[in-house]
Formats: sequence, C-alpha cells, structure tokens
Amino acid sequence: MSVRRIWAALLLTAAALLAGCGGSAPAQTEPAALSWENLEFDHSMELVYADQFTLDTYREGYRIVTIGGTDRYLVVPEDAPVPAGVPEEVTVLQQPLDRIYLVATSAMDLFRELDALDRIRLSGTDASGWYIEEAKQAMERGDILYAGKYSAPDYERILAEGCDLALESTMIYHTPEVREQLLRLGIPVLVERSSYESHPLGRVEWIRLYGALLGREQEADAYFSALLDRLAPVLDQPGTGKSVAFFYITSNGAANVRKPGDYIAKSIALAGGEYILRQQPGEESASSTMNMQMEAFYEQARDADVLIYNSAIDAELHSLEELLDKSSLLKDFKAVREGNVWCTGKNLFQESLGLGDLIWDLHAIVTARDPESLELTYLHRLD
Repeated sequence: MSVRRIWAALLLTAAALLAGCGGSAPAQTEPAALSWENLEFDHSMELVYADQFTLDTYREGYRIVTIGGTDRYLVVPEDAPVPAGVPEEVTVLQQPLDRIYLVATSAMDLFRELDALDRIRLSGTDASGWYIEEAKQAMERGDILYAGKYSAPDYERILAEGCDLALESTMIYHTPEVREQLLRLGIPVLVERSSYESHPLGRVEWIRLYGALLGREQEADAYFSALLDRLAPVLDQPGTGKSVAFFYITSNGAANVRKPGDYIAKSIALAGGEYILRQQPGEESASSTMNMQMEAFYEQARDADVLIYNSAIDAELHSLEELLDKSSLLKDFKAVREGNVWCTGKNLFQESLGLGDLIWDLHAIVTARDPESLELTYLHRLD
C-alpha cells in the first residue's frame, strides 16, 4: 500500500473516531436532585437524660427530629430546598422559624434563656397569664400577640401573621380538630412532650432541641453543661433520709399531692430527700397528681420532716396561720411544730429551666441546720 493510501486510511479512521465522540467535549452530568432517600447521615445528638426526642443530623445540613417515638420532623436549613419524596407523615420545618405561635407555656422559659423571644410572634397565653417578666413585657409592647388558647385559636390572626410553626402542649390531644385545622391551613404543628420525660433533668435538656431548631445550639449546650456541673455536688451525695410531702388543700378540703413517680417527687429524691406520700389504692389515672382525703393525708404525712405547699393552683401562702386556716389538722404535723414548712412561688412552673434551682432549694432545705438562714429561689418559709 502506498504511503498516500496509508495516510488516507488513518485520516478516515480519525474522522470516524471524532464523529463517534460527537466532535466535542463530553456532556456535563446534571447533579442528582436532592431526595429523602439520598440524605446522608452524619451523627445523632448524644442525650444525657432526655428520652422523649431524638435529633439526627445529615451532611447536607438537614435534621430529622423524632418526638415521642412517633412524630417526625424534617428541619430544612435556611434557603435550602425541601428534598423530594419526603414521606407524608413527616412534618417539614423550614428555617428560620421566626413567626411561632407558642401555646406550650413550659417552652417560653427556654426561648428566654436562648435570647430567642423575637422568634415568637403569637402566644396562647395573654399578658396577664405570664409570670415570666420578659414574656409579659413583650406582649405589652405588642412584640408578641395573643392568638387564642390551645382549644380556640384565632386562625385569622395566625394566618395574617405568617405563622411558620404552632408549638403546642399535649393538651392539643384533647382537641384534635384544632391540630387538623392548623395543618389544613399549612401551619406545621409540633407537640411539646417534655412533661413526659422520665428523669426531671430530661425536661431541661429540651433546651438542646430548641437550640437546634432556632440556630442556638452552642448557647443551649453551654447552658445545659453548666447546669450539670453546678448540680454535680448535689447529685453525687447520698440521701439524707429527710422525708418530704408536697401538697395543697383543694376547695373541697382534700389534699392534692404529687404521685410518687412525678418529676417533683423525683426531684426531691435527687436533692437528697425522701418523698413520703404513697399512691392511693385504685388511683390509676395518667394524671401526675391525686387527691387524698385529709384523714389519709394525715396518716401518711404527719411525721414528714418537711412540708412544701404548692401555690401553682392555690393562692401563695406567707404564714403558718394561713396554712392552718386551710385545715386545722395540720397543726399536729411534725413539720408544722418544728417550723419546717415552705411554699412555692407562683412562677415556679412557668420557669421550667428553674428546675435546677428548685433541686438546689430542696437540697438546702433537707440539709440545713438553720432553715431561717437560707436564701432560696423558688421556696419561702412560712413563719
């Protein structure tokens, strides 16, 4: 074969190869659309006490929150797309969450601690119902608006204010039609279940969940870590053997008390005391409290070393005389005779993060040699 023919064959072969390649650079492959199935897991939040929520973080910055073992939420970072194929039963929360309708009063204190009250636009409690001063002032200024209680929300106002999350307490389970209506209106609903935590400090650990939802993770972790460090000397000490009863007198003259498995009873044990009251036979309701006839209360609590009167429902007391006006039987109680009777402040149960201070107060009471010298946060002595 002549040289010319050889070159011609080579040129034809090269042309064929170029034609096969399209004569241009390879086409760019479009990145696959982000989907629920291809979210790449990174890590889970390591929880110390909480057992009512989990939080899993994915490499793309998305989070999956599970509450109560059943309710799942996909937290989508600001300006990020919602992945394709999110299951219908998963509620999407698009950050930033800054137009919240807060009905779960126990959560307000966590928002306050995280300097995130400005994320709450609507409240299920009016200004007069708040004992958290910052919340009351925000409502009086109009920064937070009243939008109706959990069972009768002001849907028109909620929609007009662009609500991006309804943060409900478990009371919403008693009015499922309200939850369904909020969802129909396109408003995500998150049911707060911190009250179901088996360990008292599990309630406080919910600040870490809110930190993740609000972009305040470092602040939340720092707060919780500092609390555990502060309580370590108390939690590490053995029990004192001092018996404690926590109660109030109802309008019918019965004693309303905490059940032994309630978080207040458990907090007393963490503080070094022993909760003296036992479950009543036949008392099987899911409520955390129970009513006892005064005769039964007398039988169980008359020898308690410490009495604590609960002012959350009843009026706050300031003297033993006011207490004895509730029931003359109390004058025979050991703690009354020895002047070891205390009363809670009205703000105790709204200031949910105050549980650490309450445990400190309880520890001080059951270990003090001179109760009159104590300076406490949530308890005051009845003179």
